[in-house]
Amino acid sequence: MLVIGIAGTELTAQERDWLQHDAVAGVILFTRNFASRTQVAELSQAIRAAAPRPQLVCVDQEGGRVQRFRDGYSDLPALEVFGKLYAQDPQAALQRAEEHAWLMASEIIASGVDLSFAPVVDLARGNRAIGNRAFDADPQIVAEFTRAYVRGMHSAGMAATLKHFPGHGTVLEDTHFDDAVDPRPLDVLRAEDLIPFVAGIEAKADAVMMGHVKYPAVAPEPAGYSPFWIQKILRDEMGFRGVVFSDDIGMAAAFSAGGVKQRIHDHLDAGCDVVLVCSPKLVDESLKAVEGRALNTAAVLGVLGRGALGWDGLIADARYGDAQTRVIDNLKGVA
Repeated sequence: MLVIGIAGTELTAQERDWLQHDAVAGVILFTRNFASRTQVAELSQAIRAAAPRPQLVCVDQEGGRVQRFRDGYSDLPALEVFGKLYAQDPQAALQRAEEHAWLMASEIIASGVDLSFAPVVDLARGNRAIGNRAFDADPQIVAEFTRAYVRGMHSAGMAATLKHFPGHGTVLEDTHFDDAVDPRPLDVLRAEDLIPFVAGIEAKADAVMMGHVKYPAVAPEPAGYSPFWIQKILRDEMGFRGVVFSDDIGMAAAFSAGGVKQRIHDHLDAGCDVVLVCSPKLVDESLKAVEGRALNTAAVLGVLGRGALGWDGLIADARYGDAQTRVIDNLKGVA
């Protein structure tokens, strides 16, 4: 199955045709697709109306620099602020992180969007792409935050997605632009980067997003292309039974498999349930690439939105204003 990107704030005729394709499981939205809360809700409704099967409408609304919807939404802090607060008051930090999750997810669901790909559970160890998107460098602390964040998302009615498996935080390279190679052996990864993923799976996280990082001491392919990582470690050893997403196949580190067709098939063959095709320029070729392939058309059903108050109901909820105060206003001074 594919989750695709679209070009603007309204569906084009071509994009409506794409949504008719059996392989399309949903649409991922970006800043280019956002004008207002009302427009996002209308676009989400139009996506579902244009397709013959349920569609997953999703976004990256982490907070900090990765927040696609801004005007009319809470100005969410990046996750590193909670790690800094943890050094002063661990209990308060975990409570605020859980509220951050609830606040983020509640706003997204109120907009008619099913899923924000969160939380980032990579370690804060200097990666250019991750940076302040990570909670902390200590895997045990990140594990605590992971449990809290999954609870918060679930309490809002949103599925939680752990990313980027098996850990993107320690290598320097940004996989959007470069290949990334992590030379550490599996026993070190188990003792460090995998700890938060174990915690998230125990907390009943619903999905995992793979990274494009290569771990040559463990498997020859980048993780998203690796049956060893997905089948043996994530599924068999860690017991994960939810949805496995690839990262975007348009990222530079995904090119190692070859062209678009090979990237898609290698992800699916390795065990990914859903492949992200974020660039509209790649969608036509991607749809052609999966013609004739048997696909798990029910893969995304478990991560569709679980109901919402809508914006009027959310704003009227006393918890909403309280969460904004505690998560945004009260954290501005945390250094």
